[in-house]
Amino acid sequence: MSDTIFRRRTALLAAGLAATASLALTACGTEQAAQDRSNPVAADSGASATATPGTSGTDTGAAASGTDSAVTVSKPGRSGTASKGSTGSKGSSGTVTVTCTGADTEVTAQTVTRPLNHLLLAVKNTGSQTCNLYGYPALDFQDAQAVPPVDKDTQPQAVTTLRPGQSGYAGVLLSAADGSGSGGYTAKTLKVIFQNRALDFVGSGVKVALPAKGVWIDSSLTTTYWLTDPEDALD
Repeated sequence: MSDTIFRRRTALLAAGLAATASLALTACGTEQAAQDRSNPVAADSGASATATPGTSGTDTGAAASGTDSAVTVSKPGRSGTASKGSTGSKGSSGTVTVTCTGADTEVTAQTVTRPLNHLLLAVKNTGSQTCNLYGYPALDFQDAQAVPPVDKDTQPQAVTTLRPGQSGYAGVLLSAADGSGSGGYTAKTLKVIFQNRALDFVGSGVKVALPAKGVWIDSSLTTTYWLTDPEDALD
């Protein structure tokens, strides 16, 4: 009898424990459901945790792609062009224009048939830099007492500038065609002296070859300014 009662009590105790555990689980589930309803974000935390890396990876990839696209478009676009322009601009501003002198030029003299009694001076830039031919040449002929004057009507509107390989010109009236000049004589040597930016004659001059027989000069001796066109120099 006692053994039967003991088994019944044990069965009831086990059933009670099972019911208690079931109630506890139900309560936890109810509480969790209530929390999920009150905080839907937390309720989806599991899905978010899974989606976030994917989303983050996608967003990061898109951001990186967008950044790369911006750089790619920027470089060959206007930014790249501007950079080249700037560089072009630095190269231009960096190009130094110097005064033409005997050190970076070759000076020649040529007699012409027309107009009469004229000599054409040519200055070729043989240097590597652009140079300016300022003013007009000082002509130092053999036994000359003074530098001949310049014909002011030939003054150009701008300084004659020579890039490497280019030439500038000056026309020289040696003597009056009608014989009205005075003090005439034959000169067999000539030096050409350049002017600087301040229009001062500098240096000892560059020797220029003349015809072997020399040239006849008189008081009419006159030169033009340095010009870019030989025809203008002889006009």
